[in-house]
Amino acid sequence: MNPFQLNKTINRLNKMIENAICDETTEDEFDETKMSALETKLNRYVLMNRVKSKQLEDEKQRISELISDISHQTKTPIANLMLYSGILEEQSELSQYSRQLLKEIIKQNEKLNFLVGTLIKSSRLENGIININPAENSLDELVSDAIKQIETSAENKQISIIYTDTGFRCNFDYKWTSEALYNILDNAVKYTSEGGEINVSIESYEMFYKISVADNGIGIEEAEQSKIFSRFYRSKYVVDKEGVGIGLYFTREIIERQGGYLKVNSSLGKGATFCIFLSK
Repeated sequence: MNPFQLNKTINRLNKMIENAICDETTEDEFDETKMSALETKLNRYVLMNRVKSKQLEDEKQRISELISDISHQTKTPIANLMLYSGILEEQSELSQYSRQLLKEIIKQNEKLNFLVGTLIKSSRLENGIININPAENSLDELVSDAIKQIETSAENKQISIIYTDTGFRCNFDYKWTSEALYNILDNAVKYTSEGGEINVSIESYEMFYKISVADNGIGIEEAEQSKIFSRFYRSKYVVDKEGVGIGLYFTREIIERQGGYLKVNSSLGKGATFCIFLSK
């Protein structure tokens, strides 16, 4: 092949590859050559990708509709259960045993409400129905708002939460990152004994900000540390604690979709430190 033919072949290959990248078919006239055979295969590849993309889009739409249906169908019954339980709770003639049963019904209904809500949010996030929109925000406000949400639970167990403002600002989705941080703080309160302490700190690195939540609770054994971010995983050491094993999974999804990551350092019986790394 002379230099002219080689250059012509390279240009034609470049054009075919560029068209494939742009999801376009090549419209050149075919002839009975190896180049035309390659061109035909590339066109078939583009067309197959179009079909697959359409199928994925249709499946995503079906999942979105299914999630909306589940959300709608479960919201009213759960709300009604809460309402009727509240009415029963106000009845003075209930026996002590009935009140204990009612208290358990209320607790389980709250658990069901949380589980359904979290599952719906997780599914929406996984299927791209929830959009993560990072913008510049205050990390101090993020931490303060998350702490406020668990203050009552911490006070009930006389747990101290320590945090010092840093003045740092970062690009992140405020709403969803706040929920992610809340999940970690909620776990810290849940698994820390009465009178314990939780330390929250932020450090600045070259490419990341690190938010650390350190507690002196029950800790996590090394063999389980790679499993705790799986959906519905619960340690054998916390079966007596409230929870459904989805909070950390949801938290990791939120952080990773912003280009960050999550780490845990812990030893059984020596507390745990969860670290959220957010890109600068």
